[in-house]
Amino acid sequence: MSYKFKILKADSTKVYAEIPTCYTVILSSVQDTEMELNGVDELKIPLLEHPGLEDVTDRTVMIQISDIKCASCANSVESAIRNVNGVKSIMVSPLDGRAAIKYSPKLITAKKIKETIEGAGFRVDELQEQKISVCRVRIKGMACTSCSESVENALQMVDGVKKAIVGLALEEAKVHFDPNLTDANKILEAIEDAGFGADLISSENDVNKVHLKLEGVDSAEDINAIMSCLKLAVGVNHVEMDLTEHKVTVGYDPDFTGPRSLIHCVQEASCGPKMYQASLYSSSGQIGKDKVNEIRTYRDLFLFSCLFSVPVFLFAMVLPMFPPYGNWLNYKIHNMLTLGLFLRWVLSTPVQFIAGKRFYVGSYHALRRRSANMDVLVALGSNAAYFYSIYVLIKALTSDTFQGQDFFETSSMLISFILLGKYLEIMAKGKTSDALGKLTKLVPDKAYLVTIDADGNIITETEIDTQLIQKNDIIKIVPGAKIPVDGIVIKGQSYANESMITGEARPVDKIPGDKVISGTINENGCLLVKATHVGSDTALSQIVQLVEAAQLAKAPVQKLADHISRVFVPIVVVAALVTWLGWFIPMEAGIYPKHLIPKEVNPFELALQFAISVLVVACPCALGLATPTAVMVASGMGASLGVLIKGGDALEKAHKVKVVVFDKTGTLTVGKPMVVSAVLFSQFSMEELCDMAIAVEASSEHPMAKSVVSHAKRLRQNFGSCTEEVPDVKDFEVHVGAGVSGKVGERTVFVGNKRLMHACNVPICSEVERYISENEILARTCVLVSIDGKIAGAFSVTDPVKPEAKRVISFLHSMGISSIIVTGDNYSTATAIANEVGIDKVFAETNPLGKADKVKELQMKGMTVAMVGDGINDSPALVAADVGMAIGAGTDVAIEAADIVLIKSSLEDVITAIDLSRKTLSRIRLNYIWALGYNILGMPIAAGVLYPFTGVRLPPWLAGACMAASSLSVVSSSLLLQLYKKPLHIE
Repeated sequence: MSYKFKILKADSTKVYAEIPTCYTVILSSVQDTEMELNGVDELKIPLLEHPGLEDVTDRTVMIQISDIKCASCANSVESAIRNVNGVKSIMVSPLDGRAAIKYSPKLITAKKIKETIEGAGFRVDELQEQKISVCRVRIKGMACTSCSESVENALQMVDGVKKAIVGLALEEAKVHFDPNLTDANKILEAIEDAGFGADLISSENDVNKVHLKLEGVDSAEDINAIMSCLKLAVGVNHVEMDLTEHKVTVGYDPDFTGPRSLIHCVQEASCGPKMYQASLYSSSGQIGKDKVNEIRTYRDLFLFSCLFSVPVFLFAMVLPMFPPYGNWLNYKIHNMLTLGLFLRWVLSTPVQFIAGKRFYVGSYHALRRRSANMDVLVALGSNAAYFYSIYVLIKALTSDTFQGQDFFETSSMLISFILLGKYLEIMAKGKTSDALGKLTKLVPDKAYLVTIDADGNIITETEIDTQLIQKNDIIKIVPGAKIPVDGIVIKGQSYANESMITGEARPVDKIPGDKVISGTINENGCLLVKATHVGSDTALSQIVQLVEAAQLAKAPVQKLADHISRVFVPIVVVAALVTWLGWFIPMEAGIYPKHLIPKEVNPFELALQFAISVLVVACPCALGLATPTAVMVASGMGASLGVLIKGGDALEKAHKVKVVVFDKTGTLTVGKPMVVSAVLFSQFSMEELCDMAIAVEASSEHPMAKSVVSHAKRLRQNFGSCTEEVPDVKDFEVHVGAGVSGKVGERTVFVGNKRLMHACNVPICSEVERYISENEILARTCVLVSIDGKIAGAFSVTDPVKPEAKRVISFLHSMGISSIIVTGDNYSTATAIANEVGIDKVFAETNPLGKADKVKELQMKGMTVAMVGDGINDSPALVAADVGMAIGAGTDVAIEAADIVLIKSSLEDVITAIDLSRKTLSRIRLNYIWALGYNILGMPIAAGVLYPFTGVRLPPWLAGACMAASSLSVVSSSLLLQLYKKPLHIE
């Protein structure tokens, strides 16, 4: 039997611990949760931790320690701290007594570290905690993996930046930095200095900030009036004005004010005829506009280039094939300069320097960074063709005998095809986040804000923008409408369709006191809902942010593309040079038969065409897109199916899983234990047994403890006791994985399993042993109650197996994955559950650290292990496992420790997560085949390997089309993951 407890402070002399609440239960059985209307503290807890910090959990604290005289003292401090749970590293300087301690705030606090040092006999004079901030930045102009690496390197060089992750497909960066050393503006400057555009999407401090666009502001007096009014408003702690954009940024406390109140405050600042107006300024809307503008820019550039390059192509390739119609092109303007050559130069020049300007700019910044990217290859190829053609034009103009072939059509068509490829690629990349877009659109644009009287009757009703809803607002939800915020029902009764969030197909009954989730649909009745979580605090918003963070994180398989891209461009340039020399020298030396050289070109020109084709066809764009686009689509699809994958690392590891370790209670079982019988084993009465059990178990939060308490209360009422008083308990103690104990009056009471009784030297007679055995065969757990060293009685508790468990285990076996139960419960009960669902191996009576050890044992045998659990006692094993999967209705600590969260709390999603991972890795491999296949096949053909035997060669403009097609094919391949269907669907 495994227990999960929150240990509360009993008195000032006892050590106490509070379970961290970075996460609370995700969407945990909303339909079964009844909450008192005055449960204010619970309502303040967000449903999910803000994902902006999900991978920056470690902090560093600087401590000044007195009494350090020598290296031995420093070693003493390090020894005292190093083994404390949660401390990652410590460095103590024996010279000045300063210590830098890196720790996990989820497991320990800076205050606790200070107390530990003082407990070791040293005095702490100063404690300064290093804070890490996070910002997300939109990056413009990245073309390939080389670009994303350049941005990462530029960011890493900024003083104060601790970590920078750049996502090529998402076109975003997430930067972790020390706000004491740098800020978001310096980070943007670093990106721009590297040659890329940058816009700030959000920062950690933006959580309680609102950006307002002002109207009617013309002078300094207007600005001062508005700022003064805002600064005096209740709950406002920061006001910042942007004069160029007439925008004001306001930091506020959401418990006291909100966007609607701040807009009203700006309007109230109006004086006389001067009227001020304010509206919400959304950076997300600006990002959408930027994306549309980028698509439109590439489209316009392509059409512009086509306007000139199509005539060039016609004049160079088509009309000369029809002599009557193309003869006019051979008219000589001066010397050997023909009209056709002159027109091709005039028409190709705007394409080269206007449509192709972005390649020059990109090449300049890349070369300035001492790197090379796609822009360098395109610029080299197009410039080689264009400037050689200029040489031909000048020679034709100045000579009356010169004959040469120009390549103006090559440079213009090459740029046109690459612009077409980029346009189609950006269009396709926009679809990779379709699943995420559908989630964000679940929230309605408008909502009905109402005010009510003391009896709950509606006094006023106003339609407002959903973004203007504030905490504690009362929102009216009509039948068929979407619920705009997370909140609690205060009036009305209805059913809510939560399938789009939880995957639960059946509508959930909602009555006063029940929670509702933003984005779900109110089926039939009218509800009044009090908003408890708005904006980025809603479950839906945090799911979206968590998936966005996962899409930004690089999967380990991406490292292959990064390594290849790092050396790919220089290799391609060398290959192009070797190709040119490999053709030019043999042809000039007469080694290559002259009759095989086309009459319209000389050896130099033919060799140059081969070299340009090699340069262009080998661009590494597709290679860089192979992994991130697949991860984006897969994580979005996972979220829409109720499987939250926290990063590319988890997505990649899940496909290797060969063993799934299951916790029992709340994972394989429903997690709602019920007491089916209670018996007495001594002279104590049933009423005494119930009183003792209630007193001790009331301090526990374990589901089994709660079921014992509720059953004991019912029994006590049956025996005529109507009092609701719970006797006081002293010396309350938790025995991890065994039970609890305490003193009730003068009596010492132990409540727990057989292991607890043996550990506390409580004798167990044969009658009790027989009762335990009989129940364990029936997969029931016996909770024994000992009073003053004697077994007073026992409660038989059963926890029914989840209906889908047997089919899930069977399906895992068909996938070649074995399953194991690791539980703190007794062996007989665990074996009975295992036999029922089809699991062969059982490890029972295991404490939390023992669960982690079992996972490590399996890993030592070379197995990739997934752990599925829901409780606090599962969190060590979830962290130790290669892939930790937390049941959505589990505890906050388990969800925090896991790599994958199963929102619906359904075991079938264990299969979904593993199968989706397999499909994604298979798709990534296929993407690499597409990307590398173009290069492996295209480069030899472009270099002219087939030409001596078949006469087949790849013109540069066609090589450009192939390069564009490679990127498009990789993105399209990733988009096919949107067709993914769950392999097992259990109603």
